Parts: sequence; C-alpha cells; structure tokens
Amino acid sequence: MTNALSTAAAELDEPRRGTGTARFLLGKLGGAIGSLLLVVALGFLLFRMIPGDPVTTLTRDRPTSPEQLAQLRARLGVDQPLYRQFLDYLGGLLHGDLGTSYGYNRPVSALIGERLGPTLLLVGTATVLAVALGLWLGVRAAWRRGSLFDRTHTGIALTLWSMPQFWLGLLLLIATQGVFPSGGMRSPDTPPEFFPQLLDVAHHLVLPCVTLLAVIYAQYMLVMRSSLLGEMNAEYLTTARAKGLREDLVRRRHAVPNALLPTVTLVFLQFGLVVSGTVTVETVFSWPGLGLLTYEALRVPDLPLLQGVFVVMAGSVIVMNLIAEVLYRVLDPRVRAQ
Repeated sequence: MTNALSTAAAELDEPRRGTGTARFLLGKLGGAIGSLLLVVALGFLLFRMIPGDPVTTLTRDRPTSPEQLAQLRARLGVDQPLYRQFLDYLGGLLHGDLGTSYGYNRPVSALIGERLGPTLLLVGTATVLAVALGLWLGVRAAWRRGSLFDRTHTGIALTLWSMPQFWLGLLLLIATQGVFPSGGMRSPDTPPEFFPQLLDVAHHLVLPCVTLLAVIYAQYMLVMRSSLLGEMNAEYLTTARAKGLREDLVRRRHAVPNALLPTVTLVFLQFGLVVSGTVTVETVFSWPGLGLLTYEALRVPDLPLLQGVFVVMAGSVIVMNLIAEVLYRVLDPRVRAQ
C-alpha cells in the first residue's frame, strides 16, 4: 500500500517538475536575451565616448577638402544624430549585419570570422590545460592540507592569480628571448606541408598559452581546494571509511565528485571571460585573434568593428553563463528540487 502511494505521488510530481524546468529554462533564456540587448545598448554608447574622430584618423596625412570630409562622414553615417545611428545599428544587427569596418572597408562579420579561430585555439588550449592542472593540484593540496605541498602551491596560485596578464607576458618574452617566437602565429619561411605548419603554430602558441594558463589555472585550483575542504568532514566520507575503503578510493569515488560541481560551473563561466580577456595577451604576442583586432580597432576608433567584437565577446560570456546555470541545475539535485 505504501509503495503504491509513493508511486502515485511521484507520478503526480512529474508534470510539476517538468513545468518547473520549462519555466526555469525560459526565465534564464529571457534573462540572457535581455542582458545581450543591454550590452548592445551600453556598448554603442560607450564606444562613442572614446576620444578621437574616425574620419580625421582615416584621412590623416592626406590632403582632404571640407567637402570630401563631409562626404566621408555621410558615407560612414557619423553625421547622423546619435539615436538615428543606434536605430540603424540595431536594425542591421537584427538582420545579422554587424556593419562595415572603417579601417578595413570590409564586413565586420567577415573580419571576426577570420580572427575567431586563433582566439578559440589559444583560449581552448589554455583552458583545457588549466582545468587539468588546476583540478589535479587543488585535489592534492586539499587532501594534504597544511603540508609543504599545500602551502607552496597555494602561494604560487595566489601570486599568479593577482598578476596582470600583460606584465607576465612581457616577463616571459624577456626570459625566453630567442627560444620561442616573440609574436605572430606563423613564420613566413615555414614549408607549406601540414606537419611543419602545425609545429610552427604550436611553437608560436607556447608563450601566449602559458601566459593565460598561469593566470587561470590558479582560479580552478583554489576553487577546487576550497570545495574539497568543505567536503572532507562530511558524514558520507566517514561512512565510506567505516566500510573499509582506502583513502584513495574515498577521495576519488566520493569526495572529489561532490566537490567538482562548483569547479565545473566555473569552467563555463570562466571560458566566456577568458575569450573577452585575451586583448592584452594577444596584443603583447601579436596573436592574430579577436583581442588584437580589438586593439587595432581602438586606434582608429573603428566603431562598427569595436561594436561587433564587443557583441561577440559579451555574447560568449552570456552564453557560457547560461550553460553554467543550466548545468548546475542538471548536476545538483538540490537545485532541481527547488
């Protein structure tokens, strides 16, 4: 009788749980869309506060009459009122048109597409290595709390986490001068075959990847260490030890899986932030990605290009944040029950 009642109650809860999940997803998706619209509006206004006139920069060192300057302003659309420029930009954005770059005189979407690959290669490689290293060190530092290993690696992680990326990159350039390429993604004299090209890109990737890795691995390590320390005195670990399980099995099968949840969600959140934070690293190493493209656009200022890159970078943060929140609900039954 009791089992029948429990089964009936579970069947009644299923539609309610499904409705709650749909409401949760719709709410998060609506919030993400609202955040993106707010970012678009703020980005449009902020970039127009940058000192400098794009028309003056584009015609520098060229004899240009006032009539020609007026024609160029009209062609670029910067002679229109601010609200009109925003409406035109928003209309183009809704149709997938990010505008035309002032400096390159090419569609912004095409420029971003060309530079997206190098950024994803750099960020993806650094993130994978940072997650592996950070989790490994975090688990061992927590399990050996107070040991020399723990104190040493926690101190190193805190130091690297507080270090500016561009400064660390410059230090690595000075320390490894002549060992690794100082900039770019490829050498012009590399043979056109696949493997020589692959090795050449990997050789150029070392310094910018190590710079990103050194900063972001520390966050994963410290979060994993803190999360695991919070699980070490849990009753289920005492029960596992009472059953005769070895410490290694207690750590791997019970403590670490429960402590991974905050770190897994942090990986997705941080990935979006790393994509948007590569401006300084790519500029220092002349890595031809979105970060360097942003720096080049700021020098004009190339407003359509700045806006397009800003939307892509902000969008990556918003999408990763959405994935992290959904994943948190999937992995943690306590969140699903709310």
